[in-house]
Amino acid sequence: MVKRRQFIGCLTALGGSYLLSACGGGSEDGNSTDQSAVNKATAHAGTPSASGTAIPPASSITDNSGAVWTLANGSVYRNGAKAGNTYNVALVLYYSGGVYHQGSGGQFYSWTGSTWVTCNDPRMGGTSAEGTTLPTSPYIIDKTAAVWTLVNGVIYRNGATVGNTYNVSLVLWYGGKIWHQGSGGQFYVNVDVRNVKAQWLPCSDPRIAVAPAAGSFYGMNGHWDYTYTPAQLVSMLKDMGCTTYRVGCTDDPNQINAVVKIAQAFQSAGLKLLVLIQQGVYDSSGTVFSGESAAYTRAFACARTVANAMKPYGVTMYECGNELTRQNATVMNFSYAGSLAMDFNNTNWPAMRGAMRGMIDGVKSVQSTAKCGINFCVADIGAADALWEGMQPDGTGGHPKVRWDITTWHNYDAYGDIFRIGSDGNGPTFDLPTYCKARYGVPFMITEWNTGPDQSESFRANYITTQLGEFYQARKTRNIQSVMYYVLDSGNTTYGIMINTVPITEPYNAFKTFTAGHPDN
Repeated sequence: MVKRRQFIGCLTALGGSYLLSACGGGSEDGNSTDQSAVNKATAHAGTPSASGTAIPPASSITDNSGAVWTLANGSVYRNGAKAGNTYNVALVLYYSGGVYHQGSGGQFYSWTGSTWVTCNDPRMGGTSAEGTTLPTSPYIIDKTAAVWTLVNGVIYRNGATVGNTYNVSLVLWYGGKIWHQGSGGQFYVNVDVRNVKAQWLPCSDPRIAVAPAAGSFYGMNGHWDYTYTPAQLVSMLKDMGCTTYRVGCTDDPNQINAVVKIAQAFQSAGLKLLVLIQQGVYDSSGTVFSGESAAYTRAFACARTVANAMKPYGVTMYECGNELTRQNATVMNFSYAGSLAMDFNNTNWPAMRGAMRGMIDGVKSVQSTAKCGINFCVADIGAADALWEGMQPDGTGGHPKVRWDITTWHNYDAYGDIFRIGSDGNGPTFDLPTYCKARYGVPFMITEWNTGPDQSESFRANYITTQLGEFYQARKTRNIQSVMYYVLDSGNTTYGIMINTVPITEPYNAFKTFTAGHPDN
């Protein structure tokens, strides 16, 4: 067995480069076979070898099927016959029921039953525990089984340098991401190089718990054209324990007048209103704006009109656009997770960016202290990072940066758990609110959440209880200011929690019971 000192030494030598070596697999090297060693393998033994048995120093290994493994002249044999195509093998290992070999260059391979596939040394373990750090630990293993090491202040992944790092004092595995801290104290998070040009983006320490101001955690979505009176809305929301209501409008006078009446009623009732400004990337003819300037101009005018109307009635929160990253014009494929900037349409990106910037600036021109949110879906950190850094999906930089006061997100059941959201489709999961907290440093809102429209009332009720429990537990560590259920009334049982003032019993009771038992303080 490899001694511990030897084993740890392999990790640091050349930044862990032994992990990438291809030695140990491939074509034969022509060495003659030690027939006596092969003959030993022809006999079957009944008792499996102990986990951790290695050749050398052992002369053979017996697996849990009774097969006997030997090593002769650098080749691996199973019951006297060559097991696959191996050469220059330095070690054969039996570990937790599996058979592995290691080449002279350090690369490990696992036996599948018919061939060898590359892997890590199984004795290193699987994915590292949350909060593992370097140099306290000799290595970190992420969810892709990549091994991260820190040598002389430089970060290595599977033996290769990762971007341009130096004087690194700490590497951290947290929330499904790799982070590092320089000697000056600044933190950085590792992102897919296809996301933005830099592999490391500045952030804060993701372990720091951040709690938003209490009083707006439980929220509900609605529509400007409901037949409910503002007084009815106030009564229903208070009965359910909600303090925040999200409603959208354009600068159309009919829509604005309806939302103003709600704002008036909410102001006197002490409820908060998040006004969604529904300006998008399309002009009045349904065509994508010709460029960033045209989109900005239209969005600025729309937002300024909306904010002017709402300002007298205590509205201080606005969401600038609804799912703009998920329009036909902006996402390359709706099945993409959105964790890469290249998931989005490079041609129409300026129009989207212009619309977002225009809405934020339009609101601020009327209410300089108002808080403006930008909305994302699924795992759209590829879009969020590119907008924040002034990047295009094609990786070019130097464009206007979009800076928002609230990060808002939609999280439906089909998207996955937002605290364990999948990256790049089926890729490894990560904690999205933790990422956003550290990257953007502003409060986080889940402005739409629900399960699918075809689920039963009992399923939806259980989902409400489960999700609110998870949101509630995380609210004071991940800066989650509000979670807004979609929707109050959808006219049927697809999404709504009531129909024409009548509660849909199971989901309604689940929501109300949870808010009553879990105060927003």
